[in-house]
Amino acid sequence: MSLDFGQIRRNEHLPARIAAQIAREITDGRIPPGSKLPTEHFLASSFGVSRSVVREAIAQLRNEGLVETRQGVGAFATEIKARQSIRIEQDDLHDRASFRDLFQLRMPLEIEAAGLAATHHVDSDLTKLDEALASMMGADKWTDQGIVADLIFHRVIAASTRNEYFALFVGFIAERISLAINAARAAAVLEEIVELTIAEHVAIRDAIASGDPKRAREAMKRHLLGAASRLDLTLEAD
Repeated sequence: MSLDFGQIRRNEHLPARIAAQIAREITDGRIPPGSKLPTEHFLASSFGVSRSVVREAIAQLRNEGLVETRQGVGAFATEIKARQSIRIEQDDLHDRASFRDLFQLRMPLEIEAAGLAATHHVDSDLTKLDEALASMMGADKWTDQGIVADLIFHRVIAASTRNEYFALFVGFIAERISLAINAARAAAVLEEIVELTIAEHVAIRDAIASGDPKRAREAMKRHLLGAASRLDLTLEAD
């Protein structure tokens, strides 16, 4: 399979598009620093999407440092001085070399995250992984909801490391890489690529549940190399 990187722009999935629109409202000052964002229900109705898509968009903005969420209260635009200096624009990743470089960075981060998750996870983490897998395997697996569940799966692994920096950086990079999930789906037989991806995620989940860091790292490595090959990317790996 040879991937035309123009597909990434054409197939950019819903959470990324919504996050980009909200980000513009924040950076242009129409949502001032410290102000509360509209509710999930309002945003879902306005954009014509499900609340889970909105939640994924908000998670992306949180990883970018543009919003902070307060339990039971909602999401707020961060103060300018508190915003992260790191930001990668979606348009930058329509260049194959830049995209490959970011994917290469994902390798050591997510492989180590899987190993740490095998050591530090608790039962509730496995429950969340199983919930994400159930969504990936369910009726919505052919839609954007399947991609949302995929991202949630990787975010849960990062959180399971009990290292907040893994959660921050893995989440940030995964959001960017997610643009290519749709592109890969569009460039291959959808049923085949979805079933392969699900099998790889099941192997990662089982390896983490086993408590074996080496096995978890190997399962994540196989998944990332498989994902790269489906995008016609060649990565350097030991």
